[in-house]
Amino acid sequence: MFRQFRSEVEAALSAALSDLDLPTDDLGIEEPPADTDATLASSTSFRLAGELGDAPPQVAGRLAEAVSETIDAEAYDYLAAVETAGPYLNFRTTDAYLADTLAAGIDADYGALADRDTSVVVEHTSANPTGPVHVGRARNPIVGDAVANVVDMAGYEVDRHYYVNDAGRQMAVFTWAYETFDESDLEDSPARDRIEYDLVRYYRKGNSYLEEAAPEAVETAEDEIQSILQGLEDGDEETYERVGEVVDQVLSGMRECLARLPADFDEFVKETRFMRDGSTDEIADRLTETDQAVYEEDAWQLELDEWGIDKNLVFLRSDGTSLYTTRDLAHHEWKFDNYDRAVTVLGEDHKLQADQLNATLDLLGNDVDQLENVIYSYVNLPEGKMSTRRGTGVMLDDLLDEAIDRAREEVETRLDDRIRDDDLDESDVERIAHQVGIGAVRYDIVSKQPAKAITFEWDRALDFEAQSAPYVQYVHARCCGILQEAATADVSVPSVTADATTGRDDAGGTASVDVHADVLETAEARALLREIARFPAVIEEAADELKPHIVATYTREIADAYNSFYRECPVLSASSPELRDARLAIVAASKHTVANALGVLGVEAPESM
Repeated sequence: MFRQFRSEVEAALSAALSDLDLPTDDLGIEEPPADTDATLASSTSFRLAGELGDAPPQVAGRLAEAVSETIDAEAYDYLAAVETAGPYLNFRTTDAYLADTLAAGIDADYGALADRDTSVVVEHTSANPTGPVHVGRARNPIVGDAVANVVDMAGYEVDRHYYVNDAGRQMAVFTWAYETFDESDLEDSPARDRIEYDLVRYYRKGNSYLEEAAPEAVETAEDEIQSILQGLEDGDEETYERVGEVVDQVLSGMRECLARLPADFDEFVKETRFMRDGSTDEIADRLTETDQAVYEEDAWQLELDEWGIDKNLVFLRSDGTSLYTTRDLAHHEWKFDNYDRAVTVLGEDHKLQADQLNATLDLLGNDVDQLENVIYSYVNLPEGKMSTRRGTGVMLDDLLDEAIDRAREEVETRLDDRIRDDDLDESDVERIAHQVGIGAVRYDIVSKQPAKAITFEWDRALDFEAQSAPYVQYVHARCCGILQEAATADVSVPSVTADATTGRDDAGGTASVDVHADVLETAEARALLREIARFPAVIEEAADELKPHIVATYTREIADAYNSFYRECPVLSASSPELRDARLAIVAASKHTVANALGVLGVEAPESM
């Protein structure tokens, strides 16, 4: 509805400008101020004031007259009228706009866009399998999962991939240490009872040994590590199995951690796959034949000055072994062969490598427009309890545990009376604590623009009264509470059709609601419907721009609109059955909209809080 309304506004304004022999290249369409009941506004009078030699308010008046004539002539479905507000044009909708919004909103899948017949692979997280997921990388799976969700909801066919670095020196050191040392050689016990916390001790032991052992012992160890690396390059099956035993165990634990967010993956794509199938060697051969290839400092490198990059890309060592980027080039060409679009979520420390990768793919003749990167900055943690964990840094598990603990304290404080009244039991409290705690972490991180560094603050993230996850989750719980109360009273959520005139079904079946101004007479109800109408357009914009924080901003706006409706518009005690049914339908539409918006962000929508 909103997208159609916007197109009607653009058409009417363009037609009016053409009739006045004025340029139509910049319509100045924007959202109106919150204190108006218009749905869209235009600031184009500012642009035209100099050309017409008149003040913006007078220009707006002339434009409004011309647009009104266009509206009268065209009889748009959703565009009802235009009026001026100083220098601005404000555009109002028809009642059919609200009716169609309500009819669409009571569908549980509301907000999902039509199939685009376009495949997208979203690669995110891809932390090296050397131990538990560190909290410093937490923004990647949270942002990456939300990007994948919003692209999926926008009608694309999405695969979620985790690219596994199982071929580098780190994994060779890990494999050597795992095969060399045993439990008695390790200095501490696992920080947590999960496999990656157990095995990371071998990796730490191996690195400390290489730093502290006698030179002769280190030389022997390095020979063994190099043999593992060479075995991978040579395609030795036994070496792949040795490394794979370590990698797969660590990944299994990392997957359990990420599932807590949750962040799930369709495929874990291993780096060694592109060594074993020969594509990495093919990439290296093609690169050495380019004009940009030079052999310097005992390695093959690419000069990428033509792409504005002053740092060479090393793609082949003097001993003929490949590098991570060489294998990633083969990986990306595989993506291009199998998907229409490829999206990668990367930390800001990988921006140079991403630019080098894009330039090299372009050099190799690929359509790099298929590839889009989402670059994020890192999350700073608050002072105090989260600052250290046994000298090994803060793990994502630690952050999630503390989020649940803090949410549980807040929930128990707020629900103390209800628990005593047997309305909620301890299992309900635990469920809500998980939903609110993890939701607060995800929401607080994904709601910020990825490129901006943020400091995670517990008080803000878990504030039920401020614009946070609990604030939005509480709206969903309120909707569920009203709908449950209606069901208990044998009042059904009505079906809604835009042109319905049947009214209430007194036999107790579903009723059709005729949504007119005399039924939804309050400004709060109409404002809420206008927010609901925006949701599909919000999904489209967030998917096109790969910015899920746009959805987070929207959830706060619809939560504000719903809370105003909740305060001013009693539902089950409405003054008439027709008004009650209409408002009940708005509650159902609000519930679906909020649930689906939170779902895109990876935040659960509790039925009670």
